[in-house]
Amino acid sequence: MDDASGTPQDIKNDITNLQFATPRATQDITGIDKSAMERLLLLADFSITLNGVFNSAANKSHDVFKTIPSTSVTRTTSMTVNGVSLNNECLYTDYPLTRSNSGELTWAVPGVLADGTVPTWA
Repeated sequence: MDDASGTPQDIKNDITNLQFATPRATQDITGIDKSAMERLLLLADFSITLNGVFNSAANKSHDVFKTIPSTSVTRTTSMTVNGVSLNNECLYTDYPLTRSNSGELTWAVPGVLADGTVPTWA
């Protein structure tokens, strides 16, 4: 993932889990002559939530996310699993931190598609 300056940073060691979705919007086009729904596929989208542990070391997760509240930059987000990758330009919208009663400091950072490019596995 890019930091605010556009420099790629490898923060996978700080990420404990993630959720992402690649939904398509639909439009109902059912005419009154139908007995079942008719729909068209519309635009594609991408959303992601990264969850992880606070790490303030240089070029780690805190360095990447600390500028979310003060900058409006698109960040390249790259995921690779078993030799296939999904790369998207994302806007990250929050950097919430949570401290549990046992002392862990964690974050859950949400992001959304920024540039209109259809999410495609390569």
